Amino acid sequence: MKNKTNRLHAIRMIVQNNIISNQEELLVKLRESGFDVTQATLSRDLKQMNVAKAPTNDGGHAYVLPTDSLYERIYQAKAAYEKQVHSGYVSLQFSGNMAVIKTRPGYASGIAYEIDERHLRSVIATIGGDDTVLIILAEGVSRDEVRRELGTFLQVK
Repeated sequence: MKNKTNRLHAIRMIVQNNIISNQEELLVKLRESGFDVTQATLSRDLKQMNVAKAPTNDGGHAYVLPTDSLYERIYQAKAAYEKQVHSGYVSLQFSGNMAVIKTRPGYASGIAYEIDERHLRSVIATIGGDDTVLIILAEGVSRDEVRRELGTFLQVK
C-alpha cells in the first residue's frame, strides 16, 4: 500500500489530466494507479485538497484543483460559466417585493449564485431551486431597475 503523500499526488495528477465527474471515476483511476482506497478516505482527501466541482462545456461537472483556472471560474464567474448561466434563463415575473426567475431544469442555483455574487443593489437575497429562483427585492426599487441589473448578465425581457 502506498502512503498518503503519494496518494494525494496521484489524485492531483488524475484530476489535472482527466475529466473526472464523480468519486467512483476517481476511485477507478486510483486503483489503476495501484492505490486501494475507500470512498470515505477519498472524500477526506478531496476535502483536504480543496477539490471542487466546476461546470463543463457539455453541461456536466468535473473535479478541479484550487490552482486550476476552472476552479477560479467557480468563484469569479468567468465567461464560460456566465454563458452557461445565461443559457438557462427562461422568464422573470414580479409579485410585490419579490421576483421569480424561471429557468431550464438544473440552472436555478447557478443563476441564484451569480445574482448573489454580483451584490446587486436591488436584491436582498435569493433562493435557488432546480428551475426557479426566488428573489427578495430591496425596499423602494423599481421593477425596471431590477430588470436593468439582471439584464447585465441575463437576457431579461
